[in-house]
Amino acid sequence: MHMDKKTKDNLITYGIVIAAFLVVEVLAMTGKLSSHMGGLLVPMTYYAIIAVALNLCVGILGELSIGHCGFMCIGAFTSATFSKVMADKIPSGPRFFIAFIIGIAVAALFGFLIGIPVLRLKGDYLAIVTLAFGEIIKNVINAFYIGVDSKGFHFSMENQMALNLESDGTMIINGAMGITGTPKDANFMIGIGVLLISLVIVLNLINSRDGRAIMAIRDNHIAAEASGINVTRYKMLAFTISAAIAGSAGVLYSHNITTLTASSQYFGYNASIMILVYVVLGGIGNIRGSVVAACILYLLPELLRGLNKYRMLIYSIVLIVMMIVNWSPKVIEWRKRTFANFGFKKKVKVVK
Repeated sequence: MHMDKKTKDNLITYGIVIAAFLVVEVLAMTGKLSSHMGGLLVPMTYYAIIAVALNLCVGILGELSIGHCGFMCIGAFTSATFSKVMADKIPSGPRFFIAFIIGIAVAALFGFLIGIPVLRLKGDYLAIVTLAFGEIIKNVINAFYIGVDSKGFHFSMENQMALNLESDGTMIINGAMGITGTPKDANFMIGIGVLLISLVIVLNLINSRDGRAIMAIRDNHIAAEASGINVTRYKMLAFTISAAIAGSAGVLYSHNITTLTASSQYFGYNASIMILVYVVLGGIGNIRGSVVAACILYLLPELLRGLNKYRMLIYSIVLIVMMIVNWSPKVIEWRKRTFANFGFKKKVKVVK
């Protein structure tokens, strides 16, 4: 059966993820995986997922968004709230699945609502507005106090005492202290599964008719509109899917820790820029590159903690090398020439 180049590339991407999962599982079963490394596996998967989501927006749609941590925050808090409320009412498996659907759906809804005004903007303006959205979401959640008792839900934006909970009441969101006691349902296998589903959705979208329309808008939206492409519809489609995938990363994040807070460290400006760095260094528009870059650049500083004096120096050198390899015209030309010599490029015989 003949297989085109895009299908082969997609299968290679899935294969890399599955192979990495199998290697980690073998190391875990043989006892060669340290507890420190084991604790980094789930975070690695959700950073790879949000990098895929952002690359769909930046690389495929061509719109610079710095607010994807906001969608991740929404997915994290909505799903964690459901899991906390239903912790004793629904078994862990179905509860986590429903929480997952809720986190993705709410993040997609916010992506759609934010996309209506934001996608009318271009370039730096769009980046600034999406950045502001991420900061607003984080600060608004930090102001929420939500509890539940026999009388139902109680909501306040003042303090915990203003809720007036009954003796049987439970705090769900405690302002800046966030949500405590979320069931730890996420694991590495689930993270890999969500990453594979995200890759299947994004790669199939890119290779579809809708994906070609989205990339046509990225290249020249005026020409695309003149060709009869509904620019607004396809922009909204890509942005909403991107927000939903970011929300799924948030669900994994919130169900991998015991205390969830809307802190700047994980949902602020620096976190958004870090994810953008993953996308840029992996290659804008290169989905596989985003996954590889996110995994390497997340794990590297953690694995080099023993080299306290040289850790950030080595990390900086790796960033520079990745930038040169992915973006230097001369290096790209050398790579193409080298791969051609290994038979990756078909030779065309000209018949006179």
